[in-house]
Amino acid sequence: MNINIQSIKFDADQKLLDFINKKVGKLEKFFDNIVRCDVNLTLQPDHKKSVKVILGIPGDDLVIERTADTFEDAVVDCVDVLQDQIVKIKEKRFGK
Repeated sequence: MNINIQSIKFDADQKLLDFINKKVGKLEKFFDNIVRCDVNLTLQPDHKKSVKVILGIPGDDLVIERTADTFEDAVVDCVDVLQDQIVKIKEKRFGK
């Protein structure tokens, strides 16, 4: 899976990029046919951090956006929600 990370109006450090790749990469364990993954990082005016993950799977695009005090917390929240949604989609489509 190719993970595209875009930090809007700031430069993300390598440690954050590695963290995102590690966490989002785990989604492949739940669905091995992920077409693409886009991660957008944004700083909010109230000093909160916003993360938007767009996961492309055949037939659907799953879009999750979370805001937290740190990018890491927001990424973990997004991955948890996406994981649940992927499991539901697989159960619905394949009856597993």
